[in-house]
Amino acid sequence: MLSFTRRAVFGLSLLALTACSDAKVITEDTPLVDLGDFAFGHNVVVATDATKAPFSRTESEENIEAAIKDAMQARFGRYDGDKLYHIGIKVDAYGLAAPGIPVLFTPKSVLVLSVNIWDDSKGVKLTEKPKLLTVFEGASGATLVGSGIARTKEEQLEILSRNAALKVERWLQENGQWFGIEPIASDSSDADEAKAALEVLAPEAAEEAAEEATNSN
Repeated sequence: MLSFTRRAVFGLSLLALTACSDAKVITEDTPLVDLGDFAFGHNVVVATDATKAPFSRTESEENIEAAIKDAMQARFGRYDGDKLYHIGIKVDAYGLAAPGIPVLFTPKSVLVLSVNIWDDSKGVKLTEKPKLLTVFEGASGATLVGSGIARTKEEQLEILSRNAALKVERWLQENGQWFGIEPIASDSSDADEAKAALEVLAPEAAEEAAEEATNSN
C-alpha cells in the first residue's frame, strides 16, 4: 500500500493534468481554434481489449467507442478547411471511478488513448508513433467528493470523451505545421502523459519507478 507521503506526491504530480475544468458541450457558440486547412475525415475509435483500471466500473467497448466518436465529431466536424485529415484513436485503458468512501487523492475517472492522424491528400500518416494522451475529469465539486458518488458511469464517460476531444484539439494546435499554421507550445510532455497514466492504472509500479529514479540520483 502506498504511504500517505507517496500518495500526496502522486496526487500533486497529477494536478497539472487535472487542474482545468471539464470541457463544455459543443454548441453553435463554441469558438473554433485556428487549425489552418483542417477538415475532419474518418473518425475511428477502437476500444478492443482496453484495460480496465482496478478502481473502475465496467463499461462496454461499444459504449466507450460511441461516446468518444460522438465527442470527436461534435468538436471536429465544425472545421471546414481545404484538406481532409483522418484521426484514429485506440483506447488503451479506461477508469470510471466507482462509488465508495472518498479519500485523499481518490483517482478520478480516466481515459488513456493512443492517437494517430493521416493526411488524406498525401496519403500518409503524419504521426511517426501514436501520441499518448491521458485524459482525466477536471477539478470540480463532483470530483472533490468523489466522482463515483456524484456521477453515473454514463456521465463520467461523456465528460471524459469531451475532455479527450478537447485535448486532441490542443495536440493538433501543438503540431500546427501539419495544417500550414504556426504550432503552439506544448503544455505537457510525452513523459508527463505516460507517468500520469501509470500512477493511476498501476500505482505500485509507479512507486517503484519513482524510488528507482530517486536512488539513481
